[in-house]
Amino acid sequence: MRALNKHPALALLPLLLGVLAFFLVIGPRALDPQNIAWLKDGDPATHYLGWVYFRHSPWTFPLGLNPSYGLELGSAIIFSDSNPLLALLFKPFNGWLPETFQYFGFWLLACFVLQAWFAWKLLGLISDNPVLRLLGTGLLVFSPPMFVRTGGHLSLAGHFLILAALYLALHPALTRRRLAWGALLAATALVHAYLLVMVALIWIADLFGKVMLGTLTRRQGLTEFGSLFALVSVCCWQAGYFSIVDGAGGGGFGWYRMNLISLFDAEGWSYVLPSFVTGGGDYEGFNYLGLGVLLLVPAAGFAMLRSNIRVKALLSRWPWLMLAMLGLTVFALSNQIGLGAHTFSYPLPKTVEGLASIFRASGRMFWPVFYAIVLLVTFLVVRGYRPAFAMGLLALALTTQIVDTRIAWAGLRATKMVPQTSAWASPMHDPFWNSAAAHYKNIRALIPKNQSDQWQVLADFAAAHGLKTDAVYMGRMSPKALEEAQRDAQRRLSAGQYEADSLYILDDDSLDLAIQNVHSDTDLLTRVDDFVVLAPGWKRCDQCVAMVDEGRSMSAVPLSQPGLVQAFNRKSRQLVKGWAAPETWGTWSEGQDAEIALRVAPDTRSIVIDVLAFVMPPKLTQRVIVSVNGVEVLSTRLTQVQGNLLEIPLNPAVRETLVDGRVVTIQVHLPDATSPRNLGLNDDARVMGLGLKSLTVR
Repeated sequence: MRALNKHPALALLPLLLGVLAFFLVIGPRALDPQNIAWLKDGDPATHYLGWVYFRHSPWTFPLGLNPSYGLELGSAIIFSDSNPLLALLFKPFNGWLPETFQYFGFWLLACFVLQAWFAWKLLGLISDNPVLRLLGTGLLVFSPPMFVRTGGHLSLAGHFLILAALYLALHPALTRRRLAWGALLAATALVHAYLLVMVALIWIADLFGKVMLGTLTRRQGLTEFGSLFALVSVCCWQAGYFSIVDGAGGGGFGWYRMNLISLFDAEGWSYVLPSFVTGGGDYEGFNYLGLGVLLLVPAAGFAMLRSNIRVKALLSRWPWLMLAMLGLTVFALSNQIGLGAHTFSYPLPKTVEGLASIFRASGRMFWPVFYAIVLLVTFLVVRGYRPAFAMGLLALALTTQIVDTRIAWAGLRATKMVPQTSAWASPMHDPFWNSAAAHYKNIRALIPKNQSDQWQVLADFAAAHGLKTDAVYMGRMSPKALEEAQRDAQRRLSAGQYEADSLYILDDDSLDLAIQNVHSDTDLLTRVDDFVVLAPGWKRCDQCVAMVDEGRSMSAVPLSQPGLVQAFNRKSRQLVKGWAAPETWGTWSEGQDAEIALRVAPDTRSIVIDVLAFVMPPKLTQRVIVSVNGVEVLSTRLTQVQGNLLEIPLNPAVRETLVDGRVVTIQVHLPDATSPRNLGLNDDARVMGLGLKSLTVR
């Protein structure tokens, strides 16, 4: 039986488990390298676009620089979280790859398979029984904190790197440790900085512990530390970490923390356990163990008592590793310690807080401790009970873990299993855009900023046409470079002088200055597909398509053309008051009153708005009272979340005023608006009633 338990074919079990979990949680469509439908929103969009620019850019030194994606704002493949490990692997083969190519599906598959593999290796340190190992592996694979990252921060789904580090640290007789740790640290440095910190801290704790115990001599320890530190430094340098010397820090340390109740707070990941009210940024510290693991905790505690397993003596074998785990926990909690909705704080020196802000999402740092807890619970069950009984407990726990967390990971799967496409839909339909792409080398956003409202559409268009852009979304950006770019933009707007090789897309903050100072004899200033464009030298371009120039007569509020569907997923002067920050789908109303300003043609009969409703039938519905220029024209009650079309009539008296560019004001009164916090759903305090998706003039 012992020989059977060590049969090489058993190594296939964790690999098959990882593949099965991938297809269950993610689904097969993400594996199509030409399918980018599932990458079109939020963080995955910049992951993909960063890679698109990188693959088509000339080689640089350091290798990871990505200057076309950011221009003067600076860029490297690491700061778009595009997984430099795979980007550097695939870039040499760019000429043989299809025009649309993404490797993020392969990455997620590797994350699941390697998570299972290193979990299997870790369980092998506890038991050689293949059934017990496989069940324990399943608990480490069905990890809510890992699954959450597959929805957005794709590189951070590489939790297998943490398991690999724990395996190397806990292995009693590791051979070729310098090669093993070097390979792991180098790979981690080329994946993500947060994971690098966790893995590096486990390595340092292991190295120091081995030197203190005499397993390694001081000379061996210093040699390993120096050589691997140099290796990691080179990897970071080549990935582009040091291309931004003044932008490593960021606001949010203490906000993006781990809450003290995070191990038990389901946050929507359980059919059974509730979600608790916590701080607004505590989602970064999501470390829910899962109902299956929580059910094992009392069994593990009883096993410890009945079997007289001395946990303290066990853990004392790795004192420096335990100290590292304690340090990670303290950092994850931050100096703003959250207990549910309550916060207890203590001051930190500004220097310390500045250094901590480099890893502002401190709640993530608990992940190694999370896996150590699951391992310890599994160890106590395996060692504290007869194998058959331990198998029953682990099987029950794993089944519970899979079934109960399905409430959340089924939603993740749905976002990956959307209809496949090799191109994102673009709102840029006018012939002007193709003509502009042939005339200019760059597309610039005025005023430049990190993650402007229109960044994704502009960056995607620029990438498709081989242009460079500063419309980007980066994990880190040089404040000095951004400030200089913004000052330069203000100077250009004030003087009306623009770079001849750049097409400018203006936001509301820059529009007034542009209107006042545009050189209408040479430059085009107009609206195209709901974008305000300033095209330097357009009027002297013989090959460029003819366009109607609004120039200095342009109104701050655009004329809403009949039949044109206007989206509200970015800031707009049409949203006068009572609207929250825009999201990818649109914007929620905030408060009980909101206003929209429109310019429409005199023959306009009605305005149709497509809205979400914040309702929870049968108790919570939304009354909607609409007035036009102070006169009530519509009163209704909404009872469903989706599929609400409000048709707002314009009576003859209102239509008579629609001359000379006059603005129509639509007032929306929402007497039933309330906040998710008031309903006990979460900690969102916004008083919401309607979600404005789009508007159409008829």
